[in-house]
This record gives sequence, structure tokens and C-alpha cells, in this order.
Amino acid sequence: MGTVTLGVSIAVPEPYGSQLQQRRAGFGDAAAHGIPTHVTLVPPTEVDADRLPAIRAHLAEVAAAFRPFAMRLSGTGTFRPLSPVVFVKVVEGATGCTRLQGQVRDPAGPVNRELAFPYHPHVTVAHGISEEAMDLAFESLADYDAEWTCAGFALYEQGSDGVWRKLREYPFGTGPTGVPAQAGSPVDEPTAHRARPRS
Repeated sequence: MGTVTLGVSIAVPEPYGSQLQQRRAGFGDAAAHGIPTHVTLVPPTEVDADRLPAIRAHLAEVAAAFRPFAMRLSGTGTFRPLSPVVFVKVVEGATGCTRLQGQVRDPAGPVNRELAFPYHPHVTVAHGISEEAMDLAFESLADYDAEWTCAGFALYEQGSDGVWRKLREYPFGTGPTGVPAQAGSPVDEPTAHRARPRS
């Protein structure tokens, strides 16, 4: 049946999502418009397409048991020289993100994904571009600040064009419904016809 590349993340709501996406593009990051602004819970993960129903059911269970929590972004950080990334820091809500991603990646569940590095919630604003451009991103967003209430997360699939498209939203418990939309984000699409054959 082939495989699909999935990711799970918390969307950064408007107007912040588009603001940071535009800034990322302005720094010369070609991937900016194919990646809605987000805090990663599960990084890109290739799975058999027939595992999607179990993954969706697991994510729904995790979301149903979770509750909304405050999120705040402030200032910048970097993973350089270990990884060519500049990010906006999550200064409030990191504990909630960490708990949430741990439940999503429960070793007993269908999204048991090993991480290359310890989990560190953040919002990427530059990745794999020149050192000068990453320095500019780090400096120009040093005073950035945004806050909102995180009320859910979403499952995304990466298409063969490299663009990430939302498959489904998972609102928390009895809190506000829906994941915050971002202007210009790719819309939900069925996944069956885009499953890639094994190489």
C-alpha cells in the first residue's frame, strides 16, 4: 500500500503564524511556504499508509484527555553548531508541549518514534540557510513576543512536492474546538492517492 510521511504539531495561530512564516521566507528559507508555522510534537516520520487509522485513533484519545494550556513565544535561540536552526523560544507552555509529545509518542502506541535529540519545543524561523541569514534571523526576532491558548494539535502529511498538508485536527477535551487556522496554509486532502510506494 506504500508509505506516507507524517508529522504532528501545534499550529501557531494568526496573526502570528503568517507573520513568522513571512519573516522566515524573508530570511531566504525556501521551505518557509511549505511548512505552516508550528511547534513540533512528532518530527517527520515515515509510516505504512495502512497504519493511519490506528494513528488517528491514538491521537484522538490523547487529545480527548488533554486540556488547553497557555503558550507564549519570546526571543530567539539556536541549535547551532549542532544543527543549522534558529528559532523563537517557547517561554510558557513548554511543559505542556513536552507532556503532550510524550503521550503522542507513547512506546505502546502507533507513533513510537525515537528522537535524534532530546525534545525541545520551539518555533523554527530559519533552517539550513547561510550563517549570515541565520544571524539576521536571530537578531531581528530577538524582541518577538506572542501568546495564545493552545487548544489542540493537528496531524500533517508531507506531499511529494515537499509541502505539509493538514490531515486532521485534534481539539483538546471539552475546550475550544478546532486548531487555529493560518492564512495560506494548505487545506486538508485525502491521503490515499498520495501514498508513495516503498523504494
